Amino acid sequence: MPTMEVHTIVSLEELRAKIREVPDFPKPGILFYDITTLLKDAAAYREAIDLMLAPYAGEPIDIVVGMESRGFIFSAPMAYQLNAGLVPVRKLGKLPAETITVEYALEYGSNTLEIHRDAIQPGQKVLVVDDLLATGGTVHGTIELVERLKGEVVGLAFLVELDFLKGRDRLDGRRVTSVIQY
Repeated sequence: MPTMEVHTIVSLEELRAKIREVPDFPKPGILFYDITTLLKDAAAYREAIDLMLAPYAGEPIDIVVGMESRGFIFSAPMAYQLNAGLVPVRKLGKLPAETITVEYALEYGSNTLEIHRDAIQPGQKVLVVDDLLATGGTVHGTIELVERLKGEVVGLAFLVELDFLKGRDRLDGRRVTSVIQY
């Protein structure tokens, strides 16, 4: 079995430097924060997950909801560390069993999200995870789905938050944590 070496990123600035900025993607005028450059660095990826988890350490969390699609990259290891179940929230048509749906707005359009109708039981404590908080439209839709299933959203965890888009303001005073802010 290979030896596991643990390396900690010295600062948030080093972690931030691992994120590539791509102008005019997916359309002109949008500055895209590409996390793939962070993900390929094992130490940075580990540190990102640890920092996203830290505010929720020791809290009772039953379910981690990963938001389509980059949220899955962080929600799965976080659910594992929290000893919680993992529930995906997907775009329309991606889940095979009976679902509930919600339409939501994002920075450059709109879309529909869905969750399996039996994914969350009433009263379960839910942590919602995604890579990025922008305008808050996607996470707002995800919260609506969780609450329609009677789950209790205990937190919203993000790697990156775009402060200038004020997504946090759309989230009605909920507990929002983010590691890196722009």
